[in-house]
Amino acid sequence: MQLPADRELDELTLRRAQRGEAAACRALVERYQRPVFALVGRMLGRREGVEDLAQETFLRAFRALGDFDPRGPARLSTWLLTIATRLCIDALRRRLPEAVSLETARTLDSGARTDATAERLALGRAIELAVARLPPDQRAVVVLREWHELDYDEIARALDLDLGTVKSRLSRARSALRQALEEVHRVHAG
Repeated sequence: MQLPADRELDELTLRRAQRGEAAACRALVERYQRPVFALVGRMLGRREGVEDLAQETFLRAFRALGDFDPRGPARLSTWLLTIATRLCIDALRRRLPEAVSLETARTLDSGARTDATAERLALGRAIELAVARLPPDQRAVVVLREWHELDYDEIARALDLDLGTVKSRLSRARSALRQALEEVHRVHAG
């Protein structure tokens, strides 16, 4: 869900937002609230806390907006997603580990309908659960890559990691997701 370059906030509006002009700040939030809320929701894996972390993302962004350089290595959207990702990782590290079990995945499709829509919904729920079980650092890499379509270099900059670390975390996360989905498939098939 990364915005194409032509969908980024225009430079004039950005400069006005950097000066604190209310209309420009509102335009910035309106332009980027959807990807920020989507990222936070996927990272947290639940509804509670999403709005608070999304708002905190924008508050921190506005505090540091004067230092953002549109000619720098990151787009404004990537910069905002970086702030959101780091806040989510911190929040996930503070949370007690949740017990997300395969038993939960088994009960998600309790209606036992076999139509394609029900199967897609069950698969979507299983993916959400599998992502929620990932460690925060792996979850961040997966969400930025698969849902927000950042490339490896952008993820490395966003998370302040070496490129090799991004690739290894993504590989481990994909392996864990594959394994979790295979377990769910075995449960539903057997």
